[in-house]
Amino acid sequence: MITELASQEKVIGVKQSRKAIREGRAKRVYLACDADPAITAPVAQSCLESGIPVLETYTLAQLGQACRITVGASVVAVLSE
Repeated sequence: MITELASQEKVIGVKQSRKAIREGRAKRVYLACDADPAITAPVAQSCLESGIPVLETYTLAQLGQACRITVGASVVAVLSE
């Protein structure tokens, strides 16, 4: 499942992900399990309200690596095609 982050169109980060959720462009959201809940909780709430599936099984480092960035990623939204 995390392999889709390397090939799918996505946005990385809280602000961009929340914007994609708000605009109805996100089809799935990954939240890092070791990220600060103060950062991820509002995103999770937005997903719940919008009916977007959330996966919280990967770490900051794993998400960052899957997105091919050199830092960790707390939130990644996979976009609809």
